[in-house]
Amino acid sequence: MTLQQLIYAVTVAKERSINRAAQELFLSQSSLSASLKHLEEEIGVTLFARTNRGVRVTQEGEEFLIYARQIVGEYRLAEEKYILKKESKKSFSVSSQHYSFAVKAFIETARHYSIDEYAFGFYECKTTDIIDNVRGYKSELGVIYMDDFNEEIMQKLLRDNDLEFAELFSCRVFVFMAGTHPLAKKRKLKLEQLAPYPCLAFDQGDDNAFYLAEEVYSTFGYRQLIRASDRATMLNLMVGLNGYTLCSGIITQELNGDAYCVVPLDSDKIMRIGYIKRRISALSEPAALYVEELKKSKRYIR
Repeated sequence: MTLQQLIYAVTVAKERSINRAAQELFLSQSSLSASLKHLEEEIGVTLFARTNRGVRVTQEGEEFLIYARQIVGEYRLAEEKYILKKESKKSFSVSSQHYSFAVKAFIETARHYSIDEYAFGFYECKTTDIIDNVRGYKSELGVIYMDDFNEEIMQKLLRDNDLEFAELFSCRVFVFMAGTHPLAKKRKLKLEQLAPYPCLAFDQGDDNAFYLAEEVYSTFGYRQLIRASDRATMLNLMVGLNGYTLCSGIITQELNGDAYCVVPLDSDKIMRIGYIKRRISALSEPAALYVEELKKSKRYIR
């Protein structure tokens, strides 16, 4: 197995076409196909399945390409710095559950760099996508929460994917709602008081497994439950339907404005906020800065 073969495989996976990849690599289609066949024979894995529309990566191929992309990416960084003498941009990305404080920390991290020296990414997504993104090197860090309900299963998921969880801080549970909600002025709320209003939850995909939920009390028998896929829709539902969600209570007015509020939930449950990373990887400079900014979110805890 050679570096050149890994570059070929990564390029085909990106283009999803032998023909387009061959053009990008300045090779004949037959030469590229032969090289890929030799690689597949050597590693004992079928990387690509041929279709009428080109090629698709097999399940085994996806696992192999995680490592291939890392090797190729590191090689290209070294080539730019030491061979081409180019000053490479800082690269960093985060996948997160839907937390405004995680966005705020990302903004502050980006402000440490001039506009022409970084290539960053921030993805709000489902819990399984966060794990996949960190495992697959799309994101260096993932921001999630754990509690006594989901921790055992979440820790197993992380171990199975060679990831680890680092706790940043803990907090109690709050009800997040619009400032116009009939219960917005209450000093504390019980779940029973919220029964007449729709509970809002972020969609977690096909199974919506309880332990993947971003909200605590995911197994509670809510009379009305609405799932949404993005934070903007969630905020609109809070205003339009007097909906609510259960969260950490850490909100930043700079991003959320003053149209929303949090009220403590009468509960002893504790949320543990933290980040996940690949077990074998040290934090990059931007990642370390981001973690420090995340820690500052603790000041917003009520």
